[in-house]
Amino acid sequence: MKNVGILRVLGVAVCLGAGLLLAGCKSAPDLSQTDALNMIQAKYDQTPAAGATIVVNNQGMLDGITAKYWTRTTIYPNRIWADFTLTPDGEKVVKLQDGGKVIKWRPQTGTDQSYSITVQTVAANHLKAHDLQNLQDEAGGAKGADFTESVDLTGVPDALQSIAHNQGNQLSTKRHADFAYADGAWKLQSVE
Repeated sequence: MKNVGILRVLGVAVCLGAGLLLAGCKSAPDLSQTDALNMIQAKYDQTPAAGATIVVNNQGMLDGITAKYWTRTTIYPNRIWADFTLTPDGEKVVKLQDGGKVIKWRPQTGTDQSYSITVQTVAANHLKAHDLQNLQDEAGGAKGADFTESVDLTGVPDALQSIAHNQGNQLSTKRHADFAYADGAWKLQSVE
């Protein structure tokens, strides 16, 4: 009987000690979707602004001629290949990957719809984060959320924006962000 009494006293003492210990620990405050999205955007805003990469397909080439961004300067004997030179207006809005001024258009056939070239906008912007969803708890007290990352075409002329919306371009991507609570605040850990 004496041992049972001692065990009860020790059990109560352990419970009280654990209760006091847990009462002294503070849990992390909630992370709102707005705060999580603001942290992601702040990360994007801290990275250097860059031009958007645009895939130019056959329709985009025609749209670029109409917009007077490039003109055909050479047509080859096979009547499929051609060289297009950037106009002064074109040089103000796009850069070629090789740093030159001549687009070397080399499709396999006259009806090759899969051929394209890549240009970069002169207008430099930061990526934009939006549509944050599924903010949820993860292992170790961390949080995670899915969101959409989009290319910002601010300052890009309408004709070039139209080309950017042609087939082959990906202007938004689904991403996942992880957050951790450290030093009294939520912090963005990674974007995948």
